[in-house]
Amino acid sequence: MTDTTAPTPETADAPPARAPIRRLWGYARQHLRLLLIGGALSFAGGLVGLVQPLLAMDVIDTLSAGESLTRPLLYLGAVVIVGGALGALGPYLMQIAGQDVVLTVRKRLIDRLVRLQVAEVDRLKPGDLVSRLSSDTNLLRTVASTTVIGGVTDSFMILGGIALMAWLDIALFGTTMAMVAFVTVTMLFIMPRIQNATVESQKALGDMGSLLERIFSAFRTVKASSAEEHEIGRLNAAATTARDTGVKASFWEALAGVVAFLPVNIAFLLVLGVGGARVASGAMEVGTLIGFLLLLFYLMGPINGLVASLSQLQTGLAAIHRVEEVANLDAEEPSDEANLPEAVRIPAGVGPARVTFEEVTFRYAEDLPFVHHGVTFASSGRGLTALVGPSGAGKTTVFSLIERFYPVTTGSVKVDDVDVVDWPLEELRGLIGYVEQDAPVLDGTLRENLVMAAPEAGEDDIAEVVKVARLTELVGKLPDGLDSRIGYRGTTLSGGERQRVAIARALLRKPRLLLLDEATSQLDAANEAALKQVMLDAAERTNVLVVAHRLSTVTSADQIVVFDAGLVRAVGSHAELVEKDDLYRDLAASQLLTAA
Repeated sequence: MTDTTAPTPETADAPPARAPIRRLWGYARQHLRLLLIGGALSFAGGLVGLVQPLLAMDVIDTLSAGESLTRPLLYLGAVVIVGGALGALGPYLMQIAGQDVVLTVRKRLIDRLVRLQVAEVDRLKPGDLVSRLSSDTNLLRTVASTTVIGGVTDSFMILGGIALMAWLDIALFGTTMAMVAFVTVTMLFIMPRIQNATVESQKALGDMGSLLERIFSAFRTVKASSAEEHEIGRLNAAATTARDTGVKASFWEALAGVVAFLPVNIAFLLVLGVGGARVASGAMEVGTLIGFLLLLFYLMGPINGLVASLSQLQTGLAAIHRVEEVANLDAEEPSDEANLPEAVRIPAGVGPARVTFEEVTFRYAEDLPFVHHGVTFASSGRGLTALVGPSGAGKTTVFSLIERFYPVTTGSVKVDDVDVVDWPLEELRGLIGYVEQDAPVLDGTLRENLVMAAPEAGEDDIAEVVKVARLTELVGKLPDGLDSRIGYRGTTLSGGERQRVAIARALLRKPRLLLLDEATSQLDAANEAALKQVMLDAAERTNVLVVAHRLSTVTSADQIVVFDAGLVRAVGSHAELVEKDDLYRDLAASQLLTAA
């Protein structure tokens, strides 16, 4: 059940994320050595570049003195070559470090996303989560590598250049500093707006991805409903929103570039005018003016680089904000069995698992009605227990509570007399085989789908479940047998084939408790009869719970639990319930499908 009104990660109540700068430092710290080496080389390249205007002054002074230009030109050429080499190697190393940072973030995010609680995934947009893993993490690459260290390097270059300007001529230095102050104040106004616009832009991209994922997840339904135009309209609207938010972010980034470029060029013209007048009056040597202009021209690069770094930093902080929101979502943490209290240590179980519901109440969210109002029943030892009742009575929810996809509101669900909240999740789910109502299969090969829950299964085990689940004919007609790809969501298989694949997958792990949610709903009479026998055979070895809508399954059950409006109305055999329970009698006569 999905709460369609639930908030997205942006609006969900959650503890505040760590400060983005601190989190960025946490990501980068793991690759600090490579970042520092790359940064040091880039910084050295910047220092070498800062020397070039001084050497150019030397060339001019040497030329004015009528001396040989060989020595100063050789020096200048060597500086240019060394600066170029350092300027290429440093950023390359930092790009490698940036890719490593992105890999670290993605691994952390993957671990969190896959471990999210079912309730969180039910209320979120999968496309938006995919966007956070792909698009948002990619924004961190430049920020984590060149932006921070490049910004620091550019800052030092600017400070060094300003110091040289002050040394060369204090009057021209004052003219330049007025422009620098203007750029600084303006940037303090622009930078937060870049971050906010980037957050909006990335969210819009996530929304567009969610809409596309929604269409592909029900692609045949969309086409059968002739809903292409409607869905295209929704996607186009989302794409337009993404475009508009992207333009807004681009506007502020472009304005930042103009603010950095225009004042520096104005300063260049002012220096040229003021300096020219000082040269004409004899207050300044022409070589000093040329050196000052070259220095100012050289500093345009670090100034533009610093502005770009600050803009990229805002983009990266926005990406970190979205990545960190995932960290605030509720996830299932791996159990540390060594730290479990002795009272809840789970002994290694053998044989069928016992299941007990004791006065269980449950609802999916605080603003939703209760699904269970005090469910009590037990299913112990070998045998088949069928759960029946009207639609919405809470039958499927029983399985979600056993698997601990959701916590009960009150009461307790026990497996082997231990509350499921005290079981380590890996052990609890390791003893259960679960076939969902829609029997999903994953993109990949048939073999990969079968062994997903039992990766250590041998060929003999696989062959046995293929035979038991009546998949032999399917395997025989596939081009590569078990190693054939079966398409996205198993689209190359029929509904009955997908159901049999799901049943074979559950049986392959040799479960102590087998949960089947309408496991024969898409099977024809022959395959239903065969799989009914599979259930009965499994029930001789383990505890089988099945949500049943067919009378043939129900009449074979050792125990039938009748649900009605979130309560257990009656428990007994088919004959007993026909005799004593009106609802069951009506279900058997009308809603339950007649046996073939």
